[in-house]
Amino acid sequence: MAEHYQVGDHARPHTTPGERISYLAGPGTVYDPADSRYWDEALLKEEVERAFEICHGCRMCFKYCDTFPGLFDLLDQKYQGDVRALTKAERDGVMEDCFQCKLCEVQCPYTPREGHAFALDFPRLVHRYQAQRRRREGGTLRDKLLGDPDLSAKLARASFGLANTMNRVTIHRWFMEKALGIHREAQLPDFASATFEAWAEKSGRIQEKPGAEAVLFQTCIVQNNEPQLGKDTLEVLEKNGCRAGCVKGLQCCGMPAWEHGDLESLRRQAHANLDALLPHVEAGSLVLAINPTCAMMLRQEYPELLEGEDRERAKKLAAAVRDPAEFLWSIRNEPRANWTFESSPGPIAYHAPCHLRAQRIGFKGRDLLKKIPGVSIVSVMECCGHDGTYAMRAETYEASRRVGQKAFTGMQGTEAAEVWATECPLAGMQFEHHAGRRALHPMTILARAYRKDGFPKAVEPKAEG
Repeated sequence: MAEHYQVGDHARPHTTPGERISYLAGPGTVYDPADSRYWDEALLKEEVERAFEICHGCRMCFKYCDTFPGLFDLLDQKYQGDVRALTKAERDGVMEDCFQCKLCEVQCPYTPREGHAFALDFPRLVHRYQAQRRRREGGTLRDKLLGDPDLSAKLARASFGLANTMNRVTIHRWFMEKALGIHREAQLPDFASATFEAWAEKSGRIQEKPGAEAVLFQTCIVQNNEPQLGKDTLEVLEKNGCRAGCVKGLQCCGMPAWEHGDLESLRRQAHANLDALLPHVEAGSLVLAINPTCAMMLRQEYPELLEGEDRERAKKLAAAVRDPAEFLWSIRNEPRANWTFESSPGPIAYHAPCHLRAQRIGFKGRDLLKKIPGVSIVSVMECCGHDGTYAMRAETYEASRRVGQKAFTGMQGTEAAEVWATECPLAGMQFEHHAGRRALHPMTILARAYRKDGFPKAVEPKAEG
């Protein structure tokens, strides 16, 4: 008969007495790449088995992605609960199903963030697993293209718009799927003809000398694909008495590279961003990161993943990073705050991005939208399933659609809402692709609401007296 242990005893049932796996953190519980144990393959295997054991005994995270259902099916139907029996290919498959939404870490009671003795951070364990695979096996051409959005955008701009056109040509998309593994039906973002930085320089927005109240980290999607979102953000900040500066030389935050375990590229990109931003931070500026994924990277990942002097610099940067709505919420009661709007979107369906939830800063964009007259909000908390490059890859495109279906249904169920909102631009694309309507960033909705022609419904001025 199997031995049974309660969670408080730090183990769960095993079929063979004496093979008990402790739930407690051990020598292999390390998330710091600067620690030599991080790269030890034997210690990683032990740690993966410990994590699988904890998750098998808990099962709180059954609904987020395919990682946990896949693991539980293997243990229940094939191995009678023995986590040590999984083959390397099966462990690889479980880890590949993780797309780093971070929701399991948000919900898990056993994390380092909670100060728990188990010290389980499953998404960071997956990153460690992928980093070791990358070091052993190297990357693919697709990893390079999807992992470096700035390079892809540079190549697209060199085509003078042809890339955008070809991304809609069926035969070309078929070729991309066969040659690169990018799904033929995946919605790919259009590339802007000029970068946000080029616009900022031309319009005199570059902060040449440190000292502004805040500077933007516009993120690669604003830089290369959606410059208007950066312009909208600056407009809203200026309406509230903050003329934020723009910074030259910023690169991708590194998350697309880190998805594939490419620590070297992440560190290179992070180093460039630290060089560009630290003079402003040291002069007292806040750094407003428009995309929640990028804010999460700057706040939570850089201080853990960089090395040497860059790690110390990253801690300074992390303390200065804010979401734009988080900053605006912090000044909402100051005299400069401006909540006088001229048009209203009416009811809004709001999607809460996973990486905003991972930062545990609340939903300040949603809260700011409530200040627009006539706005009521229904919130949808399910993952949209886009998750970086997961929705673009041939082998995970259908899984992405399936994972996001609850979010699609939730947004579509808010029939009165003609405007959808989310802080994540990729989630906005995902909703457009699978649910029929693009979700707008709260900064774009606020910017339009300040304008008379922003939305069809005018806001009546308040009567004096």
